[in-house]
Amino acid sequence: MNLKPQRTNVLSEELLIGAIDIHVHPGPHLMTSPRRLDPIRVAIQARDAGMQALVYLDVSEMSNGIAWLVNQHVPDFHVYGGIILNTVYGGMNPRSVKTALYYGDGAKYIQFGTHSAYFQASREGRVIDGKYRLIQDIYPKFKSEELGRAIRIPVNEDPGVELDEILKLVADHPHVYLDTGHVSVEEAIRLVDLKKKYGYQKVIVSSSVTKLASVAQLKYMIAQGALVEHTIASYMAQQMIPGTHYYIEEEYMSIDEAMDKEAEGGIRRVGELVSELGAENCILSTDSGRYSMPTPLECMRVFIACMLDLNISAEEIRLMVKINPERLLGISS
Repeated sequence: MNLKPQRTNVLSEELLIGAIDIHVHPGPHLMTSPRRLDPIRVAIQARDAGMQALVYLDVSEMSNGIAWLVNQHVPDFHVYGGIILNTVYGGMNPRSVKTALYYGDGAKYIQFGTHSAYFQASREGRVIDGKYRLIQDIYPKFKSEELGRAIRIPVNEDPGVELDEILKLVADHPHVYLDTGHVSVEEAIRLVDLKKKYGYQKVIVSSSVTKLASVAQLKYMIAQGALVEHTIASYMAQQMIPGTHYYIEEEYMSIDEAMDKEAEGGIRRVGELVSELGAENCILSTDSGRYSMPTPLECMRVFIACMLDLNISAEEIRLMVKINPERLLGISS
């Protein structure tokens, strides 16, 4: 295996030019879970390195208001935002989606929950006395406060009134993409399948789903027109500590991503999946912003360097960090 021509700092930095990170969590955030940088500094660093755009995510607020503010103050660059349907917005709430579409610069994405997707929230937990225990078992009130409001996607039945309205809103705004969020693989497949019925144009399979799905399931969703996201945060050392604290109550702190064991395969698995699925169907992003991680810019450079080390070509990387995100965002380069 000839890796030598690719293993240079220069190439990892050159591939940042024109790149887009579609998954960045800048501040502000809960005081119990600080972010690495404020949104203006994140944008300036990315711009000065030659990147062309970022997409901001916020688990507590719609981020298109922050995006609007950054775009007023950081020239020659663009930031996009959207809404994550967490319990702070009431979960499956069409009114919040409708508002987000017309707030600030307007939502660029609608995501179906992170920690407030029922699939994840029901698995949130932490190790106590050497044993993994669920938050809902430690604190029964969690069931009504969070699980009772968390998002579930009906898999074997009609979407229901709220989901029906949300999907129609997405379809009526073709510049907006749907992000599966942290739902189960089966729920993600359902959202991809409903694309044909409702007519929305763009779907990205969240990295949280990518990690759990089989290659066959991912190929199925790709065949239906979805793009597949891979994030470096899923494979960093910080993954196995409570990196993101979504809940106001400190006692609800859990291992991030509701995992009860180490991610299998490590970052090498991303290289394997890119080879199996095709770079033309994948997007590399960072899920960066936690105060315990490097800056978003450095996370992206590290991810690019890791892919080069795994013998993913510069052309394939450019597809995944520039061309495919441009396609998702509707940007003409």
